[in-house]
Amino acid sequence: MNAPVSDANRPLLEVSGLKKHFPLRGGFLGGVTGYVYAVDGVSFHINRGETLSLVGESGCGKSTVGKAILKLFDITDGQVVLDGRRIDNLPAGALRPMRRRVQVVFQDPFSSLNPRMRVRDILAEPIRNFGLARSRAELEERIAALMDKVRLPRDAVNRWPHEFSGGQRQRIGIARALAAEPELIICDEAVSALDVSVKAQIINLLQDLQQELGLALLFISHDLAIVEHMTHRVAVMYLGKIVEVAPKRQLFAAPRHPYTEALLSAVPVPMPGAQRERIILKGDVPSPINPPKGCRFHTRCPYAFDRCRAEEPPLRQTEAGHWAACHLHDLPAEQNPLAGAKGAAVLAV
Repeated sequence: MNAPVSDANRPLLEVSGLKKHFPLRGGFLGGVTGYVYAVDGVSFHINRGETLSLVGESGCGKSTVGKAILKLFDITDGQVVLDGRRIDNLPAGALRPMRRRVQVVFQDPFSSLNPRMRVRDILAEPIRNFGLARSRAELEERIAALMDKVRLPRDAVNRWPHEFSGGQRQRIGIARALAAEPELIICDEAVSALDVSVKAQIINLLQDLQQELGLALLFISHDLAIVEHMTHRVAVMYLGKIVEVAPKRQLFAAPRHPYTEALLSAVPVPMPGAQRERIILKGDVPSPINPPKGCRFHTRCPYAFDRCRAEEPPLRQTEAGHWAACHLHDLPAEQNPLAGAKGAAVLAV
C-alpha cells in the first residue's frame, strides 16, 4: 500500500486527461454537426515554485488549456486538481477560494485592463473582492507595495491605462494578479505583444517575483527562445495533445519527438557563425475538426512509418523525467533517428 502524499510533496496543480471539444452548429435547426477537438487528452502537473512552459504553434490548444484550468468554460472530460482538491466540477459559488489561488496575466496588456478605471481601482478590486485589507490605510499600503513589486512609481496609481506604455501596462496586469496573493499564475502569451527589450524586462520581473514569493507559473508561449530563459520544464503541444514533456536542459539538448526537433531547429543560433540544419515541415497543420488517425503529427513527420498512420502513440517515459509520444522509440537505437538527436544549445545558466 502506497504511503499518502504529503502536502509538501504533492504537486500544486494536476491536470489529467483534459478534453475540450467545442460543438459546431449548422443546418436549418442549428444542430451539432461536428466538434473542434481543441484539447484532446492533456495531462501534466506543476510543482510549487516551478515554471512549466506550454509551447506549440498557434491553434494547438495552449490557451484553451489555460482557460480550462481557470474554469472560464466547462470542460468536456478530465480532471483539474489544485492542491489535492478537484476544482473542475466545483459549482460557481465554491470557486472563490480557487480564484484567489490561481490568477492570470493575459496577452494584450491594453484590452485586459478596464480603460475606465484608474490603476489604484484596478489593483484595489481583487484586494476588496477577497477581503485582504481591513481598512483604507491597509488597502493603500497594499497597493503601494504592489507598485513597488512591479517596479512602477507609486504615484502612477492615479493614472489611466492609456497613459502607460505596453510594458508598463503589462506590469500593471502582473500587479493585479499578485494583488490576490496567488500560488499559481497562468501567463497566457504574456510577453508576445511586447517589444524585444521590454520582453526581457518582463521575463526578468517574473523570475524575480517567483523567487521572492514562491510562485508557480504556467507559461504559455510559442517562443522557445523566451521559454529557454525562464522555465524549469517544457510541455510541447501539437493539435490538442502533449507530445513531449521534459526538463528544459534535456529537451533543448536532446528532443525526443520529431515535432520538438523541428521547433528547436527554428530557434535563432546564439553563437555568431554557428550552423544548424533547419527542419522544414511539409504541409499544413491538420484541422482540429478532423484530426488524423494514428499519430496526429504523421502527416508532417519526416520519419513517419506505417504504424504511425494507424496507432496513436501514448505519452511515455523515454528516460528519467523525459516523456514523449512517438513510436520511433520502439525501434532499435540504430534505426531511431532521434536516439542521438541534438537540439539547440541551452542559453540559460
